[in-house]
Amino acid sequence: MAVVAACGTLSRRRAFLLQQGCRGALRRLPVSLAGAGPSGGSFFAKMKINDQIEIADWELTEQFVRASGPGGQNVNKVSTAVELRFWAETSPNLPDPVKRRLKRLAGQRWTSDGAVVIFVQDTRSQARNRELARERLADLIRQATFVPKRRVPTKPTKGSVRRRLTAKKVRGSVKALRGKVEGED
Repeated sequence: MAVVAACGTLSRRRAFLLQQGCRGALRRLPVSLAGAGPSGGSFFAKMKINDQIEIADWELTEQFVRASGPGGQNVNKVSTAVELRFWAETSPNLPDPVKRRLKRLAGQRWTSDGAVVIFVQDTRSQARNRELARERLADLIRQATFVPKRRVPTKPTKGSVRRRLTAKKVRGSVKALRGKVEGED
């Protein structure tokens, strides 16, 4: 993980980590600051999920590793795969119901310390893999924002009960015919 300083973003991240009591994490700064633009900020300032939810760049941590698969000699020299971590459990931008649904949707991508990990190595370009990782995270959070409809239990109709029982009787009679045939000895 690279240690990089940028104006403004670093202090917000440090303040957030201090507020959460994560003193050990202060030594690790987000690698996403390594892609800083000319103004010192990151190219991806905020990730807009919908009208109510925006994910700030300081809530994300990126790590670049060597990808497997095609790429020739380049695959052994360049770290193009992206591991994007979003600290969802401690995110002030996600409401609690969205966090619960995100945890269920993320499955194995949800870590024990409350982060969602997205790993992308689809292309040979590090920049494109970064974009894909952010798009996948945004899609996952977008799915978690939808409240599922509650199922209203209904009683089965008399006709459906009757059809089910007649089907059971027919099936039972078919199975009864499979038994041994009693001969006239």
